[in-house]
Amino acid sequence: MPSSKLRRQIAWEAARLMYSREVGEYYQAKQKAARRIYKGWIKPADLPTNAEIRDQVQLLSRLYEEQDSQQGRLLEMRLRAAWWLQRLSQFHPRLIGSVLNGSIREGSDIDIHAFAANPHSICNVLDDLGAGYELERKRIRKDGEARVYTHVHVRDDFPVEVTVYEPSLLGFRFRSSITGKPIERASLSQLERLIVMEHDIDPAQQASRLSEMDTRPDRFAVFLSLLVPLENVRQNLKYHPEGDALFHSMQVYGLAKDEMPYDEDFLLAALLHDVGKAIDPDDHVAAALEALEGFLSERTGWLIAHHMETHKIHDRTIGARRRKRLVEHPWYDDLILLGECDREGRIPGAAVESPEEALDYIEQIEEMFG
Repeated sequence: MPSSKLRRQIAWEAARLMYSREVGEYYQAKQKAARRIYKGWIKPADLPTNAEIRDQVQLLSRLYEEQDSQQGRLLEMRLRAAWWLQRLSQFHPRLIGSVLNGSIREGSDIDIHAFAANPHSICNVLDDLGAGYELERKRIRKDGEARVYTHVHVRDDFPVEVTVYEPSLLGFRFRSSITGKPIERASLSQLERLIVMEHDIDPAQQASRLSEMDTRPDRFAVFLSLLVPLENVRQNLKYHPEGDALFHSMQVYGLAKDEMPYDEDFLLAALLHDVGKAIDPDDHVAAALEALEGFLSERTGWLIAHHMETHKIHDRTIGARRRKRLVEHPWYDDLILLGECDREGRIPGAAVESPEEALDYIEQIEEMFG
């Protein structure tokens, strides 16, 4: 066996031994790995260095973290699918697609078949739930015959696409247009059993998780509820000649939209950076982060948390160590841009969008880019 290949194999096996905590020292790991990989004598020069083993440990860690993250996302999507199957139970819904078979990727949605004589009856249920959706009809010619397919696209934590069929087709075995084989599908009870088998979440735990979803508010409704009170927050005219905090926030959002129109994280940071002023004017950053906890991405939260420091950077009043830590952060450039928008969004009488218009736009971005 070529020494380079042998070296790589030993490094990989040694890394696996250390990652699984079978051994704790590099020397022990490479010796044990060498005995497993090669039965003969190995020259010390052919053994991997500690640095080579460390690199493989880090690679293993990333691989397992990605797998864990993927499995975690799949579980969340399956639980959310179960929630929707419950809500649409009168239409005999069936889960299909990547969420069912486990092959999800970035941008995957929850695909559901539902059976209703009138698609608007499904829309009525969605209206009662307060869900945002779009009804779409597609005319497709297949096998020389024109067919109309009805889809309901639901805006949710994960995009949901409900394809509506006549009730008479409930027992029909639809076939994949790609493989020609019958499409795999699952009822609510079948999905619940799948979650038990593949994720070890028992029925009681599933019921608890779904119950939590019932009480979880829509995050865009939360954002709007925090923005509206800013209209009554009067600011020091010396620093904010434009007027109330809501008018300022909408200006900052507009400037951010001009700079980065498709960056949801950045737009939300610009729109929501001052919502804490209606809660605790003395520490509006901490108040905002507490009110928004659980509804923001890590990046949006970080930008809001540090937006006041951009003014100290601009005024050159920030400490050298603190500035260095911020400069070294991967989102530093975004933070500086947010600070510029914050300083420039102070023009009396400027044209701005309403909070509802801004949130609708950001929600559309979320749907477009997942």
